[in-house]
Amino acid sequence: MIQTIRNAWKVPELRGKMLFTIFALLIFRVGAVIPVPFIDTSMLGEYLSQQSASIFGLMNVMSGDAFAQATVFALGIQPYINASIIIQLLTIAIPALERMAKEQGEDGKRKIEAITRYATVAFALLLGFGYYSLLRYGFGSSLVSDGVWPAIVIIAAFVAGSTFVMWLGEQITEFGVGNGISIILFAGIISRGPATVSTIISSITNWINGFDPAEYSTLHPAFTALIVVGTLLLMALVVFITDSERRVPVQYAKRVVGRKMYGGQSSHIPIKVNMSGVLPIIFAQAIASLPATIGAFVPSAQVEGSGWYNFLSIMDSNGLVYSVVYFLLIILFSYFYNTVQFNPVEISNNLKKNGGFVPGFRPGRPTTEFLSKVISRLTLFGAIYLGIVALLPAITGNIMSALGSSAGESLAIGGTSIIIVVGVALETAKALEAQMMMRHYKGFLE
Repeated sequence: MIQTIRNAWKVPELRGKMLFTIFALLIFRVGAVIPVPFIDTSMLGEYLSQQSASIFGLMNVMSGDAFAQATVFALGIQPYINASIIIQLLTIAIPALERMAKEQGEDGKRKIEAITRYATVAFALLLGFGYYSLLRYGFGSSLVSDGVWPAIVIIAAFVAGSTFVMWLGEQITEFGVGNGISIILFAGIISRGPATVSTIISSITNWINGFDPAEYSTLHPAFTALIVVGTLLLMALVVFITDSERRVPVQYAKRVVGRKMYGGQSSHIPIKVNMSGVLPIIFAQAIASLPATIGAFVPSAQVEGSGWYNFLSIMDSNGLVYSVVYFLLIILFSYFYNTVQFNPVEISNNLKKNGGFVPGFRPGRPTTEFLSKVISRLTLFGAIYLGIVALLPAITGNIMSALGSSAGESLAIGGTSIIIVVGVALETAKALEAQMMMRHYKGFLE
């Protein structure tokens, strides 16, 4: 990957694209630290650190801690991601949108993108109002100034920030390198890295100086080594699974048209082991964290012995019940998303129309059944892989707590973040390689 970046830097046009991407990310990080007026963030960071199992913790990770600081880009790219997923699902469910996407070509694609932008603004408005309500009523004492004007300014700032991030991502896609939305998501997650490294160094320093581990959350050097090695192994696993695919062989029959013979080539259908990416984890985490999210707005949830308090204790993010529910939801959403994304009937019909067939299976229904069986097996394997990676934070935290470290929860490996970071890095490297190949390709005439 480093060699790819070096080679791309030598190409003037690609160097300009890379510099544009870096400049856009700098703008994103500047906006992530500009505070929204009329908000007192003194208690916000501490409160959200206690709500890491809720949807607020997920949004804070995706925004690079901007959500915990109530900055202009606090909502980050989340409204756009939500809008994109829902519009994608509606495109399959609503025939009019499906015809628009398939039959109208580039014009239909532009219309779908416009609908997604409007939906993004609507989601940003909804989330901005919810965040304002949380700041206004969710802490016992209000963290925002009273009055209608402060409410309008705060919500408008959140909506404008989210809309600007969406526009910035589109500019990166058009004038920069890779998918702009993914790059911004990548930058938000990576920005938390220095704080994690600083925490590890501080913990080791405290241990060397002989401070009390219970008081200073000291991390033993052995735990640090395990975390570093485990993270590297996890990254290697993510890279391996991301690039893994099942290649279904396809043979095209020979046919004679006039005096020319067509077909007879051998090809394959590449089916990714993890076709759905990180989306099942995001969906599952959003649903599994609903009790903790609702409990944040219920005063009785903070009273020990109450029904809500006991229920939230059972659904603790490091508990067995939460882990089982989380794992099952990941498997469910993996099957759902892969079913929506990959249609064996459509692929089988396309092969039949073009004179192609899978060796050993007749065109039509036998081919459809074979592809369905292959996809089902790959989906199960990919879902189990996603579930294990997603549960690593809870597993790591519980193991370290059992070994006597109180720093386990804060230093647990973020499997979801690693999947996103590694996936975006590989995708961007492939985009650079493709652009370099396109610019160095001389063609058949030279």
